[in-house]
Amino acid sequence: MAAPIDLELKKAFAELQSKMIDTQQKAKLTDLQIDQLTRMKKHANLTHAEIKTLPDNTRMYEGVGRIKRRRTWSAL
Repeated sequence: MAAPIDLELKKAFAELQSKMIDTQQKAKLTDLQIDQLTRMKKHANLTHAEIKTLPDNTRMYEGVGRIKRRRTWSAL
């Protein structure tokens, strides 16, 4: 009688272990995505801070598809 219980326990343990590994991989992926988005946000904030220091009549270029459209800072 001990053998069937041991097999069931081993099977349940293997399933839990598989779920744990899957969850850990998803957590790592989520952490990487959070890090990437944090870097993007920091870059955007630094860029915005630099652009805010420019005079209003500064020529700037905005990417629209394959072309660049010239605008002034005040028009943005």
